[in-house]
Amino acid sequence: MSDRFRLTLAQLNPVMGAIEENADQAFLAWEEARLAGADMVALPEMFITGYNAQDLVTKPAFHLHAMRAIEALAVRTADGPAMGIGGPWAEGGQLFNAYWILGGGKVKSRVLKHHLPNETVFDEVRVFDAGPLGGPYSVGNTRIGTPICEDAWHEDVAETLAETGAEFLLVPNGSPYYRGKHDTRMSHMVARVVETGLPLIYLNMIGGQDDQVFDGASFALNPGGQLAVQLTAMERCIAHVDLDRGPEGWRIQPSDKAMLPDAWEFDYHVMVQALRDYMAKTGFKSVVLGLSGGIDSALVAAIAVDAIGPGNVHCVMLPSEYTSEHSLEDAAGVARALGCPLRTLPITGARAAVTETLAPVFEGLAPDLTEENLQSRLRGLLLMALSNKFGHMLLTTGNKSEVAVGYATIYGDMAGGYNPIKDLYKTRVFETCRWRNANHRDWMLGPAGEVIPPRIISKPPSAELRADQKDEDSLPPYDVLDAILEGLIDREASLQELVAEGFDADTVRKIEHLIYISEYKRFQSAPGTRLTKRSFWLDRRYPIVNRWRDPG
Repeated sequence: MSDRFRLTLAQLNPVMGAIEENADQAFLAWEEARLAGADMVALPEMFITGYNAQDLVTKPAFHLHAMRAIEALAVRTADGPAMGIGGPWAEGGQLFNAYWILGGGKVKSRVLKHHLPNETVFDEVRVFDAGPLGGPYSVGNTRIGTPICEDAWHEDVAETLAETGAEFLLVPNGSPYYRGKHDTRMSHMVARVVETGLPLIYLNMIGGQDDQVFDGASFALNPGGQLAVQLTAMERCIAHVDLDRGPEGWRIQPSDKAMLPDAWEFDYHVMVQALRDYMAKTGFKSVVLGLSGGIDSALVAAIAVDAIGPGNVHCVMLPSEYTSEHSLEDAAGVARALGCPLRTLPITGARAAVTETLAPVFEGLAPDLTEENLQSRLRGLLLMALSNKFGHMLLTTGNKSEVAVGYATIYGDMAGGYNPIKDLYKTRVFETCRWRNANHRDWMLGPAGEVIPPRIISKPPSAELRADQKDEDSLPPYDVLDAILEGLIDREASLQELVAEGFDADTVRKIEHLIYISEYKRFQSAPGTRLTKRSFWLDRRYPIVNRWRDPG
């Protein structure tokens, strides 16, 4: 009986729907495992298709294609280590989230996911059938138990595997990032180790898929919950994990443990990676954005430059008569510091032409928000024209505070294909800019140093759609607004709870009303990077037509 088991972990980035490409990635990882003398190579959950495939996985042609690709992989990997790879399995009119075990040119076994998540971004109850509680499978003379992702967040699957002879646990995941997620994962996995007394190896994928980013950070725990292996976050990694069998069973050999980033770096890296992968996986090479001289567009420009390089980020200043000299200077300062091109397209003439066209219809009516929004919509029109003509993807730049209360113009500054800061409240925008000015990492393609001028961070925010306009003319100070939004959105707090916390009741009612009446805007808004468990889109789904308000 062998006393050593080498498991190769393939922490890789699949592309949604690129089934053959994903199979080739898996094969290359298998070759590395074979050269390293591994007994098995493990790929993450649903790796062959990409994750989260949503309703696409239910399409018969799609899941049958994926199944055939895995069966072909079995043949390609006949002479070498076993392979574990996630993919769909259809049988008897049912469709399962499965983990396929390949060896000797055949499909040796399949594990079927039992607990299907039906919360936040997950709708697995909608697309998959629940598999039965099963037992371990054998690789050589070693019996391995595999709870698939959500299965490891519950006691019963791991306990059943331990009771039926599993010697260690391998947990393949498609687990997307939210702030603090790693600590949550770790606490659940430590619980499984303590309950079963078995070593546990947690494998996660990396990369962006629409709004979600899979952050890797795979790890391994020995009995008692001791951390034996910690892989890097947000990076491709193929690592060989060795287990030794002793009188008390298998134990993981400790190896180097990567340092994980703090919350500020993690969020920023996730925003960069989300945009980088969204563009790479959809085929875009460059972006365009309106650079206003304000903090939101400055941060989006920095994220874009760090994601795809300064030469691929095209910034445009679109001034009106209300644009201050400071804004013109600050926009130029951002572009100069980041090293990306900036052009100026004044909207004054276009605005005059539109105003003249509307004058007979608006005769006798006082100017109001309509005229302000014309400016934003003209900017959106010009930016979309540049996008169409040159093939740039247009980035939109609204932060979560603005997106929440509708402080943005639909078909204007909301126009665009992606919004990297959609889940970042305004107060965190300020701090993230300070963090980026003070920090630089190898994965950033932009320059080090102060890339966002301090005046942009310190000056009062303004949309500059009328003379002397400030955001606080319409909204509470951002520290107050964000605290209320965090209560209403992230915690689903009631009016009474927020008043008890010290907030003014009328202010809370106003913000609640703005959130609800802005639902239609969010329904039409660009996708953006998910940073929290209450991001706008799949995490929080509210009706557009809704008369309910908290009676308090």
